Order: sequence, then C-alpha cells, then structure tokens
Amino acid sequence: MAARSPWTARPARRARRLGFISPWLLGFALLTAFPIGLSLLLAFSRWTGVLPLGSAEWVGLQNFRELLFHDEVFRKSLRVTGFYVLLAVPGGQLVALGAALLMNSEVRGIGFYRSAWYLPSVLAGVGVAVLWRWVFDGQHGLLNALLEPLFAVVGWLLQPLLGTVELRPPDWLNRDAAWFGPPAFALMHLWVVGGSMMIYLAGLTGIPRTLYEAAEIDGASPARRFWNVTLPMLSPVIFFNGIMAIIGSFQVFTQAYVMTRGGPQNHTMFYVLYLYNQAFQYHEMGYASALAWLLLLIILALTLLVMRGSRRFVYYEALRT
Repeated sequence: MAARSPWTARPARRARRLGFISPWLLGFALLTAFPIGLSLLLAFSRWTGVLPLGSAEWVGLQNFRELLFHDEVFRKSLRVTGFYVLLAVPGGQLVALGAALLMNSEVRGIGFYRSAWYLPSVLAGVGVAVLWRWVFDGQHGLLNALLEPLFAVVGWLLQPLLGTVELRPPDWLNRDAAWFGPPAFALMHLWVVGGSMMIYLAGLTGIPRTLYEAAEIDGASPARRFWNVTLPMLSPVIFFNGIMAIIGSFQVFTQAYVMTRGGPQNHTMFYVLYLYNQAFQYHEMGYASALAWLLLLIILALTLLVMRGSRRFVYYEALRT
C-alpha cells in the first residue's frame, strides 16, 4: 500500500482544524466583526434603525462635524464623564490597594473577609443602583442622615464666619447635581472595587518574601518596605488595573440610566448614556455610531498615553534578569 503523501494530508488536516474552530469563527464574524464594520459605515450615514438598512443615507463627516462643533449635550457628557474618571480611577485604585493590603494579612477567617469584599462586584447592577439611589436621596437618604450631625458641628464652629448661613449636606442627584452628581457616582464605584482588590491580592502574594527579609535586615521601616519593595514589585499590577479602570470608567451606563436618566439638566449625562439615548430613544443610529467611534478613539488615545508613560514607573522583574 502506497504511503500517503504529505501534500494530500495537509489540506485534510487544515480542514479538520477549521472544523474545530468554525463555531468561534462563525460567532466572531456574526457577533463581533460584522457589527463593528456596520457601525463604522453607519457613523458616516443617517439611519433611523427602524426602516430597512437600505434606507440609510450617506452623509460623510456630517455626524462628526455636528458632534464636535454644534452638540452642547455631547460636550457636557464629555465633561461629566471626564470629571467622573478623574475621581473614580485613582480613588477606586487606592481603596482596592488598601483593601488588598488588609486582606493579605494572616488572620483567622480571612477567606470570609475576602469574599465579603468581592461579593458586591457580582451583584446585579440594577438592584444595586436602586439601593444607591436611596442612599444619595437629598431628603431621606442614608448618607445625608450620617452627614447632617457633622455639618451641624462644622457650621457651629464656623458660625462667626458664616453668620446666619446654614451648612447642609448636598442634594447629590438633584439640586446640587452639577457639582456633586459625578462625585456621587464615584463614591458608588467604591462599592465594586472587589475585582481590582483580588488582582492586587494575587500580585501581593507573588512578591518574594526574601525581599522583605533583606529589607528588614537593612533596618527598613514598614513604610519604607512598602515604598521600596511592595510598590515597585506591584507596579505591573497597578498598571494593568489602572488601564482596565480607565476603560471601564468611560462606559458607565446602568447606574446613570437607573438612578437619574442623565438629569437634572444633563448634569449626570454620561457619555454612554447619551449614546444610548441617540440610538434607542431618538433613533439616530448613524449619530450614535459616530459617538461610539469617537469614544473608541478617546479611550485608545488615553491607553496609548498611559502605556507610553508606563516605562517610567512600571518595573518588570523578568526583563531585568
């Protein structure tokens, strides 16, 4: 019997491999590649999303010109989202790192405490948003009930300066939403830092104990060991969590949709919520696609900027050997 030629065997092997990966290829083509390509075409078109796709009208760069030069709500959504990112990213990472340092302790029942920190990250978004809507209620909310005694004491101490002016906690999501709306959402973000905390915890457990022992022998204090050992060894994890936090913070939607719908007066109109309104409330699919691609470019630019700066503060031990 003649041996099978490798030239005839290779096509058969390739066909079997394609057969194994065909479900993934099919899903990628239909659910990822096609929607991305279609949204890029729609970004240069006008289409309601209700009529057939053939009714789409090619408008060139008009959607982008309208966004960049004439849309005040778009600019406001950028300011609101940028304000939120400036608060939520560093604040959330600091809390997550602090929690990971606590959860890295060897105490009894540490598994329960770690689970308690992580559990809010997997809870349903809508239910949690409804709960936090009550927490930030200006009249009957839990947070203002806790802050009122503190404001009363501060007001009494500053009475010679303030006179008859009464200090009161802010009405977070209504009257004072222009200044306190994005900070309220940033405070709410601290509720879900459990995922970042677990990644920090994995990074902390991977730091060799010999480095701490050597620092102790040299007489380094706990603060100096944290600054000179923990932070440099943890810098790749900080970098990764920071990038993911920036990307996630630009995509706030569920909380804003459930709690405020962008109001009052668009003071809590986050970028993705505005994109959703254009697509499914005003049926401007082309305009919404242009918003989506601008968001992609903004996140891409910020990510590249952070990655370029990471050479100065990220320490990769494997690259030093």
